Amino acid sequence: MTTYNPMRELPAKAGYKAGDMFVLCGELFGRGYANGIIDEARRAGMTIIGTTVGRRDADGTLRPLNDAELAEAEANLGGKIINVPLEAGFDMEPDGSGTTPLDQLKGVKTDEWESVRLNWEGIEASRQSGIRRFTANMGKVAEELERLIPAGASVLFAHSMAGGIPRARIFMPLLNKVFKGQGERFISSETFWNSELGRLCQLSFDEVTADTFRYLIDATVAIRKRNTAAGARVSYVAYGYHGCEVLVNGRYTWQTYTPYLQGWAKVRLEDVATAAWNEGVRATVFNCPEILTNSSALFLGVEISLYPLLAALEKEGNGKAAEQVRQECQALLKPDAGVRDILEKANDYLASPVLAPFGDYAGWPLHNTPELAELMLGCSEELLGMNANPKEIVCGVLSRAVFSGVGRLMFDAAWAPAAPVFWLNHDVIARRLQAD
Repeated sequence: MTTYNPMRELPAKAGYKAGDMFVLCGELFGRGYANGIIDEARRAGMTIIGTTVGRRDADGTLRPLNDAELAEAEANLGGKIINVPLEAGFDMEPDGSGTTPLDQLKGVKTDEWESVRLNWEGIEASRQSGIRRFTANMGKVAEELERLIPAGASVLFAHSMAGGIPRARIFMPLLNKVFKGQGERFISSETFWNSELGRLCQLSFDEVTADTFRYLIDATVAIRKRNTAAGARVSYVAYGYHGCEVLVNGRYTWQTYTPYLQGWAKVRLEDVATAAWNEGVRATVFNCPEILTNSSALFLGVEISLYPLLAALEKEGNGKAAEQVRQECQALLKPDAGVRDILEKANDYLASPVLAPFGDYAGWPLHNTPELAELMLGCSEELLGMNANPKEIVCGVLSRAVFSGVGRLMFDAAWAPAAPVFWLNHDVIARRLQAD
């Protein structure tokens, strides 16, 4: 388990400038964590290069983006995209017999999931095939980057790959019960995780979320050696999650969303960064606060820890940024609801005795209980119900504030990184947002 290492002081301003290069490993979809650091790179005048996961045709074939898709992706990124498919994982990768992990799960009914038995030799063959495909394509991306990146340019690589839920129909109804189920619809995350389907998920999460960071670092060794030899800086950053400190009863307290099944892969991601760091590579995982994005919407309740950011902004200076965020949030609430009501409700949840056993950092990640699910999901529903429009919610404002603050902190810290793993908690993010 990584030693807890929260960032307490704002890093000095990064020295990146026009002519330096920013490379995003992971395609940009919608708005999320990566947008914050891209905004900083653009503001500094860096040249922005992106990648794509590619697309799957109807027959399952993985291909590069077509002209229209490429134009849309480059417009979204605001930079050039190297059009080599970097889809991670192995769920659609055939083994020696031509069978994919998804083929093994065809026709499985939701009431049969606990009895599923998989061919693990076939799964391992698919996993190895997926690794070969990904690393070969990453090698092609690296070759293109060598041509695009000048020898004297400083380079910031940002790894944003995460996820890895296998694309079999059986998973979404099951995971909805794991993350959102109550009463008869509740499924224990521990029971799921210890099943064969859970084991497959863990392998996939590890590959997509963590191992791809290692593949990126390994593939770009030539760029790293060439550019550092020329006096430039080459750093790698990645997005982690390992709980977050928020204000609970007026004190910053480490807490976590449960059940976070990708937590084991996020620990593995930290291990990748630490191993690279020990080899002399400037690689850092930044453990970020909870936000609400398209991908995190499956984890209903994860957003409750966002609300105390309003209190942190007040505590850490209460300047113009705090007032602006408060006003934006208040404008989205129903007439009979106020920011104080939200803070009180969120604090009651976070301070609940039901959550006390889940504040065990050494035991993280932990599994859910029916009592936790009932409390968390009920509180989440009440808080979301305070918004006037369910499509324009306070969590959106707070999420944008978080990824803006996170982006600036990561960008500046990457210029002269001090450790392989940092936690970016509400205190330092609130100070960052109000520093300018």
